Amino acid sequence: MNRPLTAACAALVIVVVLALASLFTVEQTEQVLITQFGRPVKVIPEPGLHAKLPFVQTVISFDRRLLNQELQGEEVILGDQRRLIVDSFTLFRITDPLRYYQAVGPAENGIRGRLNSIVSSSLRRVLGNHTLLDVLSKDRTNIMAAIRGQVNTEMAGFGVSIEDVRIRRADLPEENTQAILSRMQSERERIAKQLRAEGAEASQRIRADAERDRTVLLAEAGATADKLRGQGEGDASRLYAAAYQQDSGFFAAWRTLLAYREAFGAGNARLVLTPDNDFLRYLQAAPVPAPR
Repeated sequence: MNRPLTAACAALVIVVVLALASLFTVEQTEQVLITQFGRPVKVIPEPGLHAKLPFVQTVISFDRRLLNQELQGEEVILGDQRRLIVDSFTLFRITDPLRYYQAVGPAENGIRGRLNSIVSSSLRRVLGNHTLLDVLSKDRTNIMAAIRGQVNTEMAGFGVSIEDVRIRRADLPEENTQAILSRMQSERERIAKQLRAEGAEASQRIRADAERDRTVLLAEAGATADKLRGQGEGDASRLYAAAYQQDSGFFAAWRTLLAYREAFGAGNARLVLTPDNDFLRYLQAAPVPAPR
C-alpha cells in the first residue's frame, strides 16, 4: 500500500522537476539563445513561456533594450592640428543574439571593450579631417552621423546595432585653452583700439562737417539779413519820402517828436542847448499846420 504511494510521489516529483527544467519565461526586455552542449540551437526573440530539453539545453538571455556605453575623455588631433579632449557616449542594441554569442560569448558586457576601441578609432579618423570650427558649428551633426555610420558598419559582425554616437563634451587641453584665451584677449584689445580710433575719426569728421555747416548757415543768414535790412531801409526811405511829399510840415514835426521821445523818454536825460536851439522849438510853441 505504501509502495504505490511512494512511487506516485516520486513520479510526481520527477514530473515537477522535469517541468521546471523544461519551461522558462522570456521577459519583455529579453531575447534568448538556446544552446545544446555549447552549440547554438535557436533564438527566441518573443516574450512568453517557452520549453527546452531539460538538463541538455541551456538558456542564455540578452537584453533587447537600448544600452549605453560611455567613453571617457581622450585627446584627439583635429584637421587643423588642434588638440581636443573628447568625451562621448554610444547607444547600442543587441539585434542578433546568435551572432553576438559567436563573436563575443555569453557575457553581455563582453562587447563593451571592443565597442570602446572601435568608437575611439572612428572618432580619431573622422575628427582628424575636420577643424575645431566644424566641430563647434552646425556641421557637428554630419560629423556625428559619419562616426555613427563607421561604428555601425564595424559592429555589424558582432550582432550589434549602433543607434547613436554623441560627443558629450569637447574641451581644449589646459595649455591650449590658456593660449587661446590670451590670443582672444589680444584680438579683442586690437578690435577695441581700432573701433576707438574709427570713432575718434568719425567724431572729428562730424564736428568738422557741423562747423562747416554752421559757418555756411551763419554766412547765408547774415547775407539774407543784410539783404532784408537793405530792403527794409529802402522801403522805409520810400515811405519817408512819400510821407514828406504829402505833408512836409507834419513829417518834420513827427520826426522831431520821435527825437523827443528818444531823448527824454527815460526821464533822466540832460541836454546842454541854447534856448533858441531849433531842436526845442516845439517845446516852446506848438507846430503850425500847413495850409491845405
